[in-house]
Amino acid sequence: MKKIFFIKAAGYMAVCILMVFLFLSCTKAARDSFTLTMFCSDINPDYDNFLSPVAQKIKEKTGVTLDIQYPVGDAGEKMTLMLASGEYPDLVYAKGEGNKFVQAGAYIDLRELIEKHGPNIKKFFGDEYLKRHRYSPEDPSIYWIGSLQVNQQLIEPGQGFQVQVAVLKELGYPEIKTVKDFERIIAEYAKRYPEITGKPVIPYTLCFDGWRILISVTNSAVFATGGNGDDGEWYVDEKTYKPVIHHTRPEEKEYFRWLNHMYATGLLDPECVTQTYDMYIEKISSGRVLGLSDATWEYLGAKNALKTAGMEERLYGIFPVVLEQGMENKLFMSGGYIPGWGIGITTKCKYPVRAIKFLDWLCTEEAQVLRHWGIEGEHWEIRDGKRVETQSFIDFKLKDVDWKRKTGVGLYSYPFPEYGTGNVDSQGYQYRKEGTVDDVREEYSDFEKEVLEGYGIKTTWKELFKTDYPVKKWGNAWQISPAPGTEMEELFKKVQDINWRRIPECIVCHPSVFDKKWDAYQEELIKTGVHRLENQYYELIRKRIDSWSN
Repeated sequence: MKKIFFIKAAGYMAVCILMVFLFLSCTKAARDSFTLTMFCSDINPDYDNFLSPVAQKIKEKTGVTLDIQYPVGDAGEKMTLMLASGEYPDLVYAKGEGNKFVQAGAYIDLRELIEKHGPNIKKFFGDEYLKRHRYSPEDPSIYWIGSLQVNQQLIEPGQGFQVQVAVLKELGYPEIKTVKDFERIIAEYAKRYPEITGKPVIPYTLCFDGWRILISVTNSAVFATGGNGDDGEWYVDEKTYKPVIHHTRPEEKEYFRWLNHMYATGLLDPECVTQTYDMYIEKISSGRVLGLSDATWEYLGAKNALKTAGMEERLYGIFPVVLEQGMENKLFMSGGYIPGWGIGITTKCKYPVRAIKFLDWLCTEEAQVLRHWGIEGEHWEIRDGKRVETQSFIDFKLKDVDWKRKTGVGLYSYPFPEYGTGNVDSQGYQYRKEGTVDDVREEYSDFEKEVLEGYGIKTTWKELFKTDYPVKKWGNAWQISPAPGTEMEELFKKVQDINWRRIPECIVCHPSVFDKKWDAYQEELIKTGVHRLENQYYELIRKRIDSWSN
């Protein structure tokens, strides 16, 4: 009997020892494994259900399995239902709707969690940018970890007046500094070549389709008249910080007078005001549009179509055009890092410490490299002093369009905290695959490079732009939102509706009645309360500056 007892005891001890051994052999992350649920308002068509090699490596390092829910249909409706029910996942990325979650008491204040468990978050953002995470002067809580790219360094301009490189070469690389230069050049080329690919040439077109008027039409107006970087619908004085709706400035009246002149002379596409976005892209893709004034991302599909069709000479150079000499195009005046959107931990999260530790790990150098490049040896390697993709991964990407979902490379960058282009790790290697001058120049065709050389440009079109501007103390005005349900929000909507209706009218009217049309437009803005809106917005800007500087 004793013998049997000792045998059983010995067996039990062996099992215990084995279990202890297995426990100790597991990583701490594996021992502490758990699932974090998350809602992301931006759809990711490549989502891998957290099954890819990169996702599994994240799980191995952190113990976290991410269960991300994306909206089916309208994201705003989904979030409205979420707020009405009071039922939230552990993490929420609400994009521009974060204020609603704060007002509903859905987010927890992260300051204490960051202080105790977020050393990498503190290092990643630094003291200055962490201050910018404060919700308001009245409420200095931090409700989310910012998602926009930190220390983003633009390699080439993303907005400006664009002219086909064929035009630039044909006319001997002309100087293009003012709208009159732009007008003269496209007019001359259109006279020489009234048709392209058998169809009438379009000297210049714009897109007024819905919100795209902001990008193609009104943004160009403020940049061409000395606006301080991208402030959306606002112009903010650098010294006084007083804002005005930028369409009310006398400089912009003259800019829109020029557009009216372009329309009247036939140089501006007569269909521009009524055409859809698809029509706009189709025209650019045909190679018939000589000039644009738009964000480059807006017509990226057309750019790719031109490349595919072998029409590299119909791609565009980009210039810092202004209304008249003496003005500056301040495209590269930066607002610095703006944590206006980010991932918050909700009051329904049972393990907020674990959640903040997970977000903290995402800010580490190891995580940044993994999320952007993938797994060393499998997706990337160090070769000739650079981090580069392995040949096997390059080959896989070429043959399988589903490579993102299958590998996870790049899937867990946005909307999680990430460095912008141009940043390097402790070894001097790029955090992101894209983001160097060499990367951009590799995308240029031989024709484009020839034209760049014709202008004496050794890198990218950025060389033509002034870049040494101070960082705006208010950030970017378009990211300062009126509180939902306030008079300010209602006034802003009314003013924007007037802008979208009146500006096209002013452009297409007969030049003899332009002043009358413009004055009626401005009078309507005043009657609606534009000056009251500007005064209220000034208070928001002052509060932001005070909050960030203390």
